[in-house]
Amino acid sequence: MLKQELYTFVLNYFEKTIGNAQTELTYTNPFELVVAVSLSAQCTDKRVNLTTPKLFKAFPTAEVMANSTSDEVFNYIKSISYPNNKAKNLVGMAKMLVQEFNSIVPSEVDDLIKLPGVGRKTANVIASVIFNKPTMAVDTHVFRVSNRIGLTKSAKTPLQSELQLIKNIPQEIIPKAHHWLILHGRYVCIARKPKCDACGLTKHCTYFLKSNKKTTLNNSIKNNGKKNNKKSS
Repeated sequence: MLKQELYTFVLNYFEKTIGNAQTELTYTNPFELVVAVSLSAQCTDKRVNLTTPKLFKAFPTAEVMANSTSDEVFNYIKSISYPNNKAKNLVGMAKMLVQEFNSIVPSEVDDLIKLPGVGRKTANVIASVIFNKPTMAVDTHVFRVSNRIGLTKSAKTPLQSELQLIKNIPQEIIPKAHHWLILHGRYVCIARKPKCDACGLTKHCTYFLKSNKKTTLNNSIKNNGKKNNKKSS
């Protein structure tokens, strides 16, 4: 199957089975999403969503958070992974929003990555979710799934994976495709033991075809061994 045919097959499958996918992080405005995505680094969305209601109530705007301290923010996010660093980054992010962006979350990735604690992945999420820009945030799920299926080839870094994906996915559906890949990785193509029996992509999935071929070969070797043992006995 040609690369573009594979992309078409995969994207059509996701469109039919998942449809209009959205982030699972809870937020009501761009500032809250920046905070939530920053907190989600190496942490589950579920844990973030349990933490942010009180955090957002205490710091509803960039101005309020900018006038606080990292110790104050820490008290609200201490159940999150790496709370010390994230608390410092959140206060720094809020201060920069107020001082350099007039308290408005910027829409461009190049501006977003200037914010403390906002890397390329987080910036791509904000640009995609809030501003519907054709950016692809490559987290562990997207990186794993795109490589397993065969959408990316020899991608050793998230950036390499990102560039291949945005090159081959139509711009108008990149924001949705980002969530499709995340959800597929989170609930079906999980890291340790992918649920291939529940996946409709297996007939063209590189990972499944290789695994199936390996299983068939191993079974063949075992069966031949049993036959040879019977003959020798």
